[in-house]
Amino acid sequence: MCSDSSVQRSGQDSCFPAIMQAVQVLQKLFEDYKRTTPGKLKIIDAYMLYILLTGIAQFLYCLIVGTFPFNSFLSGFISTVTSFVLASCLRIQVNEDNKSEFSHISPERAFADFIFAHAVLHLVVANFLG
Repeated sequence: MCSDSSVQRSGQDSCFPAIMQAVQVLQKLFEDYKRTTPGKLKIIDAYMLYILLTGIAQFLYCLIVGTFPFNSFLSGFISTVTSFVLASCLRIQVNEDNKSEFSHISPERAFADFIFAHAVLHLVVANFLG
């Protein structure tokens, strides 16, 4: 617990300063992200957020409703996890900060690899559905 009943400061919760500090840190982080991150990476990040939320929704659906066609759940969930991993690989390869490590791979080549890997992934997922 954040506050102890024996240590009350004029009725205020002792968690309030910590929560406010965390909110300020997150606001600063988001402002720095908006200011310093290139547009290409923001698009990839938005896609990764979408994939993450899709995976969470699938998992919650599995917990609430069940996994009756288990292959369907497994295919969908593996697809979201793998899509997230592929997107993170793409993000690493097109990031300007990593140019020295991926100098032999152009951003266009990285995107083509990403698309090819997605095509293979979704063929496997469709095959696994039966």
